[in-house]
Amino acid sequence: MRDPFAREDPCYSISIVSRMVGVHAQTLRYYERAGLIRPSRSKGRVRLYSQLDVERLAKIRRLTDDLGLNLAGVEIILRMTDRMAEMELRIAHLTSRLGLDEEA
Repeated sequence: MRDPFAREDPCYSISIVSRMVGVHAQTLRYYERAGLIRPSRSKGRVRLYSQLDVERLAKIRRLTDDLGLNLAGVEIILRMTDRMAEMELRIAHLTSRLGLDEEA
């Protein structure tokens, strides 16, 4: 059964997300143009953000504000972490198919 409150479901408008993350809506639009975030769109083309999007935006904010990274550095880190997550899923899938215990 599907979770009715799944983290990937788009449900937040840009104004809500800008308050949640603490950045201007224009900054969110810039991040989208830069390819750092890809919000969903409603039928009326309104940007809708999921909880996963909000978490990614919070990570972007931490990287820029706390660590002083520029957006090029943020993009590299996000790409690397996304790739690592994909590889972890593939390893878990292969481990499961082989019947291996990960703790062994």
